Amino acid sequence: MSYARPVPTIGDRSSAAERAGAPDGWALPAADVAALERVVAARRDIRRYRPDPVPDAVLRAVLEAGHRAPSVGHSQPWRFVVVTEQATRDAAAVLADRCRLQQAAGMAPESARGLLDLRLEGIREAPLGVVVACDRRTAAAGVLGRATFPDADLWSCAAAIENMWLTARAHGLGLGWVTLFEPTDLAGLLGLPDGVETLGWLCLGWPDERPPEPGLQRAGWSRRQPLDDVVMHERWREAPAPVSHLRAPGPQEVVHARDRADDLLTAPGSLGVLDTVLDRVEALGAAPGPGTLVVAAADHPVVAHGVSAFAASVTADVVRATREGVSMGAVAARASGLSVRLVDAGVGEAAAGRGDLVHADALDVTTADALVDRGRRLGAELAPQGLVALGEVGVGNTTVAAAVAAALLDLPASEVVGRGSSADSDMVARKTDVVQHALARVAATGGLGHPLDVLRRLGGGELAVLAGVTLGVAESGGVVVLDGLATAVAALAVVRAEPAVAAHLVAGQRSRERAHAAVLRELGLEPLLDLRLRAGEGVGAALAAGLLHSGRALRADVARTRPATTHPATGLAVDRAPAPSPGTSSGD
Repeated sequence: MSYARPVPTIGDRSSAAERAGAPDGWALPAADVAALERVVAARRDIRRYRPDPVPDAVLRAVLEAGHRAPSVGHSQPWRFVVVTEQATRDAAAVLADRCRLQQAAGMAPESARGLLDLRLEGIREAPLGVVVACDRRTAAAGVLGRATFPDADLWSCAAAIENMWLTARAHGLGLGWVTLFEPTDLAGLLGLPDGVETLGWLCLGWPDERPPEPGLQRAGWSRRQPLDDVVMHERWREAPAPVSHLRAPGPQEVVHARDRADDLLTAPGSLGVLDTVLDRVEALGAAPGPGTLVVAAADHPVVAHGVSAFAASVTADVVRATREGVSMGAVAARASGLSVRLVDAGVGEAAAGRGDLVHADALDVTTADALVDRGRRLGAELAPQGLVALGEVGVGNTTVAAAVAAALLDLPASEVVGRGSSADSDMVARKTDVVQHALARVAATGGLGHPLDVLRRLGGGELAVLAGVTLGVAESGGVVVLDGLATAVAALAVVRAEPAVAAHLVAGQRSRERAHAAVLRELGLEPLLDLRLRAGEGVGAALAAGLLHSGRALRADVARTRPATTHPATGLAVDRAPAPSPGTSSGD
């Protein structure tokens, strides 16, 4: 049976099929494009003005264009102060002249003469002055996009000025942007409150000049550089190319996965975070098999420092239960259709000679390299069989993982150490002390080099194996489903060495461990589950893998819609219901 695509009555009515069939279908008519090109090319910084008034409707059109500018987090931080009083314009002109003379005094003679020749009479001549101010009183952290680029609100206001400039030019108005002001002086002149900053003064009016080229270029101040001199590709010209042995899915694979999802008989993105992850899994071309839970186990001498509520012997007990298929991880894997591969990365006598972090490195170079290579080969073997979920067993490894997280994220021990399983406040204090001493020891003995060296010096056997598995799966184009903090820090070390590995990772869950959320943020991953698990053993990864299997089944079996056709008269995409077959009812 064929189903019509659900078309929303509001918002974007286009479908992925339409967008794929005509990637340039959003373009404006050629005449509009040509007109825009002419306006952009004809924009000038005007200095001389006629005294004739500007009609209110034209002024409003200019201000409206500014108000339609893009703004960070849709914050619309611009405020437009329209000045018409001659006294205010005269005072502003004095401020500008004062700054012009001060700046000229500090320049080379030839440049100073050029600056003094510049005309600023437009502040007095133009019938209108518009001061674009940026209201910065909302904390940067409260505006989407400003926490990382705090000045993006100022850039938004600059974009508003450009919109105003082009609109003024299209209406035949002249606009000149004067920034020869001390910002505090201009703010004081206009009575701006604290936290509101100006971006200079815009002179607006009918031009008394019609320059064929930019004014400073005409005055010999500078020349426009050729476009090729300011365009670079991929990175700054002098920067060395990053070394990468892996490639994340390209635009074709990513868009194809999204297009396939758009054909489903459901609203786009209806599965939330799961939809995003499924898009990535499909873009990777991950094998459709049942998949595997890899459980790596190791003992940790650090438990001798009283950092765990359980005896070290518990590791061996869980390993035995995993081998027999009755551990938490093994049962969770079976419930999700996963097979289990147990890797002994140093349990019992195999852990002899390993360091306690406080006094010695966790692993020597030879052992660490061998464990990473072992995991890498296993990952390459398992990737063609489906998802690869990661789990670990090792009493004391929440302390180990916290130390690795602190080193990779450059955070103090107090911000990464959590309770682990059943720890009390005294034990948390001992864990924090251990991590502090471990970091101090590493810093005093040469520091950390390659990211995987962090796992060798501060990690342990199971982390080295899991890092290798992650790398091997990614090299083979597969998908890795992470569990708790220990699996995440192992993956982070690999991503620091090979950034493209991040595209192969899925955060199965966010545990209760304090540093886990910070590590996932560093990896750019949003977890599928947030159940406050402390089970370890890959339980969260196995549950998430089952969720991914269900999601892939949904995408495979849910009804798909017909691609839209084009109306012969209007050229608009429409959905056409098929004619009913003979002997059937079309229904109501």
